[in-house]
Amino acid sequence: MRQSPRTVGVPIATWTWKAVAQFVDAQFGITLNRTSCLRYLHRLGFVCKRPKKRLAKADPDKRAAFVRTYAALVDEAAQTGASVCFVDEAHFRADAELTRLWTPKGEPALVSSTSPRRAEKASYYSAVCLETGVVDVMPLDGTSCAATSVAFLQQLRAAHPEPLIVIWDNAPAHRGEELRTYLTTSDLRLRLVALPAYSPDYNADEAIWKWARAEVTANTCWGTARRVRAELDTFFDGLRQRADDVRTRCRTQLQADHMAFLEGEHGHLTWASV
Repeated sequence: MRQSPRTVGVPIATWTWKAVAQFVDAQFGITLNRTSCLRYLHRLGFVCKRPKKRLAKADPDKRAAFVRTYAALVDEAAQTGASVCFVDEAHFRADAELTRLWTPKGEPALVSSTSPRRAEKASYYSAVCLETGVVDVMPLDGTSCAATSVAFLQQLRAAHPEPLIVIWDNAPAHRGEELRTYLTTSDLRLRLVALPAYSPDYNADEAIWKWARAEVTANTCWGTARRVRAELDTFFDGLRQRADDVRTRCRTQLQADHMAFLEGEHGHLTWASV
């Protein structure tokens, strides 16, 4: 069960009760129905879970090094009054994003869709500060690039007079000539820090996108980019009154590893696994 069904000759991508039934029939010539398959799985100690991606390409050493960097950044921010912001971009399609749906027993789980074009989507930059619970958002027309990243950094710089530390990934839009030119601005008081590769679980801003999908686009087809943007704008505006929720929801594996690192330094815990 810890390997794919194909390894035992069942041509199915993942284990389901049907895959178990095929395996038992092929190996022992016994026919089991759905209820029996599920009962045996539970007896053997298996449960059905929605999987999460294992970041197989992430480098544990680089992640551990980044946790030490993050600890230093947090200390620096405390001493200088700087704000630490996690930044990312996301796209929300006008079609329904299907998730688990409660429905009366015996009725199909159906979500209406007008099949809008993939180009019908709303795109955004956002930044979240875990210390204050403040979320800054900028609508994005078209695709992100160095110029749009500069525009968002300028918005952040105008909204926050204190020194800023921006943590984001190393996407192409976070590099480029426009960005290098902007960073030469005098008295900018802005520091950019790149996350380790293949580590979205270290970006607190990812939680904002997940939250928005759960409250706005899950199982809902808005049909047009304009309607998606209107609904998302309302959601983002509402975050101003939900700072406590932001601080709670946006704590990531990075904060957990950071805490374990600090406790390990004081002899209470060893380094947490990455």
